[in-house]
Amino acid sequence: MPRPEPMPGYGQLLQRGYQSLAGAVRSCTDCGWELSRRTWAENASLAWSETLLCLLCAIGWTLLRRAASGCLFRPFGEWCNLQPKDAAKMPESAWKLLFYTLSWSYSAYLLFFTEYPFFHDPPSVFYGWEKGMDVPTDIGIAYLLQGSFYGHSIYATVYMDAWRRDSIVMLIHHVVTLMLIVFSYTFRFHNVGILVLFLHDISDVQLEFTKLNVYFKHRGGIYHRLNDVISDLGCLTFSISWFWFRLYWFPLKVLYATCHTSLQSVPNIPFYFFFNALLFALTLMNVYWFLYIVLFVAKVLTGQMQEVNDVREYDLEESEKTTGPRKVGELQLPKSWKEGKHLKNGLIKDKRL
Repeated sequence: MPRPEPMPGYGQLLQRGYQSLAGAVRSCTDCGWELSRRTWAENASLAWSETLLCLLCAIGWTLLRRAASGCLFRPFGEWCNLQPKDAAKMPESAWKLLFYTLSWSYSAYLLFFTEYPFFHDPPSVFYGWEKGMDVPTDIGIAYLLQGSFYGHSIYATVYMDAWRRDSIVMLIHHVVTLMLIVFSYTFRFHNVGILVLFLHDISDVQLEFTKLNVYFKHRGGIYHRLNDVISDLGCLTFSISWFWFRLYWFPLKVLYATCHTSLQSVPNIPFYFFFNALLFALTLMNVYWFLYIVLFVAKVLTGQMQEVNDVREYDLEESEKTTGPRKVGELQLPKSWKEGKHLKNGLIKDKRL
């Protein structure tokens, strides 16, 4: 097995990635629909039973969420005497925190407590690749959980979650993520998939944990300073981890492996361009949301914001005063969208005059 290659810098990623992509373009003399069809027929490995099992698990996640919200999260919010708007949003964040904590913990276990070297040696994700190769059971379990959950999440964003100004963007994110999960499993790129999931789930854990503390800082008609301090710290760690995991480790570990070293291990790797295009789209979304995080931090440092809050639903409540509430199963675009206002994702702070 080759000696682990040191992690490159951004310059090496751009230079070597560009060279590999350009070389792949020049060498692909018969690229087109016919090649794609033939490559799919020769390399795809996805049984109908696996697809059905994933669909059933997605339905299971939906039923489990309804049961957990009705029997656990909502009663707990009522017992804590949360403000009505916070009590309505708390079950969603509690559910997501529970799942992402479990999923990230499991991917961390696979990467750091088993024999898989993918985190410390990312190019190894393609060592020994063969079409139709067996997927290890422990990695297969992670794929089943994640694929079915993102299938559930597409449904939940439309019919179960609070409709926010960034819900359309979240739908796109869930579709791209589900495509990556299904595609990487079908063509046996599952090793790199585990690394991608590990590098992304940690930010969701911190985001939902911070939002829960925002909801719990005013309960029982009393302000709780501890939850406010924790939410402030959560914003800080969320901002740092977003950059470190999604904009530093993700491109230098994952994109470098998929763009450059993959061609060294598997010269004729199937769907090289499509797979990397999906990963680039995911990177662009990470950069897009990080720009808002930077803007958020800048306003905090300049004293323009004083209290952590998630105001996406607040803006929707204002729009509903003029457009009416959204019915179940109906997509109601807020007025701010029609006026062309910018979308913001995540946590921002209330401006006190």
